Amino acid sequence: MKLMNNKFQKIVILLIVVWLITFVFLPNLMIIITSFLTQDDNNLIKLTFTFENYVRLLDPLYIKVLLHSLNIALVATVSCLLLGYPFAWCLTKLPKNIKTLMLFLLIVPFWTNSLVRIYCLKILLSTRGWLNNFLIWIGLINKPFHIIYKPQAVILGLVYILLPFMILPIYSNLEKLDKTCLEVAYDLGANKIQTFFYVILPLSMPGIIAGCLLVMIPAMGMFYVSDLMGGAKNLLIGNIIKNQFLNIRDWPFGASISIVLTFLMWIMLFIYWRTMRLLKG
Repeated sequence: MKLMNNKFQKIVILLIVVWLITFVFLPNLMIIITSFLTQDDNNLIKLTFTFENYVRLLDPLYIKVLLHSLNIALVATVSCLLLGYPFAWCLTKLPKNIKTLMLFLLIVPFWTNSLVRIYCLKILLSTRGWLNNFLIWIGLINKPFHIIYKPQAVILGLVYILLPFMILPIYSNLEKLDKTCLEVAYDLGANKIQTFFYVILPLSMPGIIAGCLLVMIPAMGMFYVSDLMGGAKNLLIGNIIKNQFLNIRDWPFGASISIVLTFLMWIMLFIYWRTMRLLKG
């Protein structure tokens, strides 16, 4: 029986390794190699080694788009944190049956494609959308307000899509919080505000950092949110990558931008790893 279990474990591990090599390692290796090649109008790629694709990234236009993407992603992350932390905290205080229902409602949006949800949000917020029509009908405004095709619309779309990714890790961390730490803080004379800032917030920092990474990393690449909610003036770095591959068909340059974005994600993950080690130490 033990021999059978060992064989089964080896087969499972082998399948996982084959899967990772086939669908993770090899595609990323192809992207890395392509980023050092040259564009060809007939065959998409010409086997001529060059660093020109990375030199082009120093163009002020692409640096501006990158900084704009970082700014949008950062604002969306902070917004998700300000909304998600109180929600996660309140969720831990609910009775078990209501808590289960709220978690179910939080996960339900994942059953619908995010692109469909962004289309629905655009219909809701457009100039002739349901929200403007309702506000005019009740007399709160006289003319429709414009929010679509502005940076605020992109941020709203990102928050709408990514908010659950902030709530769930924070909730998981707060749910495991040692209640004796709170009792000790109260016994030592700390009030609720002091207990929050000196006990709860530091102990929930791993969940906060994990939630921020889960929001900020995809926020920079969600090109369809920028396309539908922000228009041509509010591009994310994901829009540039999509345009290079699908429209301009400059695969080497698109691959180089993808590598730079991946490198930024690695930096964020390294910061998370170092922070977790410092918190545990």
